[in-house]
Amino acid sequence: MKSKIDGLIAVGVVLIAMSALPAFAQTKPEEKKAASSERARVVKEMEVFWQRAKKHSLHYVDAMPEDAYGFKPVPEIRSFAEQMLHLAYWNCGVVEVAISKANPFGKDELEKKAEFKTKAAVRKAIEQSYDYIIAGLAELDEKKLAEEVNFFGQKMTRATVMAVATDHQSHHRGQTAIYLRLKGVTPPPE
Repeated sequence: MKSKIDGLIAVGVVLIAMSALPAFAQTKPEEKKAASSERARVVKEMEVFWQRAKKHSLHYVDAMPEDAYGFKPVPEIRSFAEQMLHLAYWNCGVVEVAISKANPFGKDELEKKAEFKTKAAVRKAIEQSYDYIIAGLAELDEKKLAEEVNFFGQKMTRATVMAVATDHQSHHRGQTAIYLRLKGVTPPPE
């Protein structure tokens, strides 16, 4: 529940920041300086959110015993490892649209790659995905956040794409809480 709340808070912060961007273009230089500092604060808050999300996801990865990484509550859904690899891959797959840097994992989803089946490999992928996002945030400013990009056939601002990424990772991490409980592990607090 807390990860959903964190996701909603992040979406709210992004949407509030986005609402002020059109007015920013029409302000006086001295007002722009103050507003620019406010936008920098919003980007910094986004960075803090993603640092916290990285920590939470790594806690989930660490909590699941290695021998349960292939566990599926029912055969038709992803295993714990596949859920986490899906989260890692699409952290980058969604955010690459916002930051205009290629997904470091390439075009093939990690959950389908045999070399990513161990706990250590999943942990490394999770770390890399969040580090990619955090590094990309350093290149976003108020002007770039307001730019529209093509997101899977839809026009969205870069800020909205970041909000979609926030929601996606919270959703999949939240799903894995059930996997942990079914294996007798209490999900880490968020």
